[in-house]
Amino acid sequence: MRNYSNCLKKKLASFTKEDIIISKHAMIRITQRQIDIEEIKENIINPKRLEYAIKQSSDKEVEEKYDCYFDYSKNLCHRYVIVIENNIIVVTAIKINRKWQNIISKKVNQ
Repeated sequence: MRNYSNCLKKKLASFTKEDIIISKHAMIRITQRQIDIEEIKENIINPKRLEYAIKQSSDKEVEEKYDCYFDYSKNLCHRYVIVIENNIIVVTAIKINRKWQNIISKKVNQ
């Protein structure tokens, strides 16, 4: 699998925080995992922390789906699954508190 982070960074540049929609499922997970919504929106709009973006299959032709990993440190990252159509929908958000690079290397090298 290929890392689409550079391609995705360019796409995200055309959106604003107002274009980001948090799904019901994501709101539940964000609350459970104690992740700040503003931090999620900032990471998406200003994706300087985006290290990996893995493109996933999508139900509709007009939308693109990505599994995104935002790097904070060796032992902390945020993982968001987002769908891009006319706006950005955050499907889920996960806070990973362990060495996350191994997870990525397994996915990318499949």
